[in-house]
Amino acid sequence: MTDNEKPTFEEAIKKLEDCAEKMDDPTLSLEDAIKSFEEGARHYKLCEEILDSAKQRIEVIGADQEK
Repeated sequence: MTDNEKPTFEEAIKKLEDCAEKMDDPTLSLEDAIKSFEEGARHYKLCEEILDSAKQRIEVIGADQEK
């Protein structure tokens, strides 16, 4: 995946899960925990954007079906 390509929803959710798992490690330093949290927040936002886009597409399809 290049910098210009966004990950799929499945890839983003997997990375979010990975960040959460890292933060469960009791030996993780505070700095690494903060970095993992920041990364997780970015993946969460991306997942939210992907889901919002899908919702809009579904609403358009539904509106077209009603015509």
